[in-house]
Amino acid sequence: MSSDLGGGLTMTQVSVGPMDNNAYLLSHGGERILIDAANDAGTLLELIGSGGLRSVVTTHRHQDHWMALEEIALATGAASLAHADDADGIPVVTGTLRDGDVVQVGGVTLDVIHIVGHTPGSIVLSYQGKHLFTGDSLFPGGHGKTVRPEDHERIMDDLTAKIFDRFSDDTVFYPGHGKDSTLGAERPQLPEWRARGW
Repeated sequence: MSSDLGGGLTMTQVSVGPMDNNAYLLSHGGERILIDAANDAGTLLELIGSGGLRSVVTTHRHQDHWMALEEIALATGAASLAHADDADGIPVVTGTLRDGDVVQVGGVTLDVIHIVGHTPGSIVLSYQGKHLFTGDSLFPGGHGKTVRPEDHERIMDDLTAKIFDRFSDDTVFYPGHGKDSTLGAERPQLPEWRARGW
């Protein structure tokens, strides 16, 4: 499934592996990046085709989001990018990211937003504040699993301040598993998410 995200950026989404992980190929001006080389390298390499790949961005260190990373990086020569706080748990990281950094694809950039809680180095990528690639930090109906109560509080604080307080209701987000949604559809549930404590 391919979509035009505006400004010449196109997105192709595929679901791979036994956990139905989403992988997103973004293209602009003949250059491409992949968000989460999650699994099934053959499917991902077929998606990438012969046009090459600038980089693979891994949203966080959980293994189901990088199972195909080594094979994709080897086959394409792409850089492998992840947040510095999760990099030690991800194979083949060639460059680290921090909050406020940008990821380049063709003539456009995506902003890196650090969201702590699901893992120490989870990131969201924002394109023009209208499209968010959220990994497991945000799903329709809540955030990804946290282990400790303080992790739940931290991810709720980060999601509120860095995502919901910053972007408008029509902003679409694309999670690491399942279907996309909008911030407007999820915003009324924020108090319920915080109260349920996971």
